[in-house]
Amino acid sequence: MPITKSTKKALRQNQKRRARNLVYKKKMRDLIKQVRILVEEKKTEEAKKLLPQVYKILDKTAKVGVIKKNTAGRKKSRITKLVNKKV
Repeated sequence: MPITKSTKKALRQNQKRRARNLVYKKKMRDLIKQVRILVEEKKTEEAKKLLPQVYKILDKTAKVGVIKKNTAGRKKSRITKLVNKKV
């Protein structure tokens, strides 16, 4: 457990940030998983409609620092390629 005042505050900040980061990560994972499932079920039109949401959450997670910019770009590229390949 933290002893000094500054480390107690740092712990509180870390807990808040962790909670916020986990929300972003969960949204990101859920949307990507949803698109993959739709592609497997051959529902590419529905998957294409979800792509803007996926882009938005990936850009947002990269912007706030949950994932890196290139990681977001790589994920967007791969999910787009997956959706377009199955057309």
